[in-house]
Amino acid sequence: MIRWVVVIFIAVIVFSSILPWLEKLGIGRLPGDVRFKLFGRVFSLPFASTILISAVIFLLARFL
Repeated sequence: MIRWVVVIFIAVIVFSSILPWLEKLGIGRLPGDVRFKLFGRVFSLPFASTILISAVIFLLARFL
């Protein structure tokens, strides 16, 4: 269980860093993605996008 929490945490960090590029594809603006502005900086927590991408990667790995 703790392994999945660590994997999801790392995925959130990775998606947060490449989010500007992924927003052009529509990822990062799904319902469940949290975006807020604090001290003039926009923070984004792409929870729904992380779950979606994880599911796609899981299905690709399963078929390959």
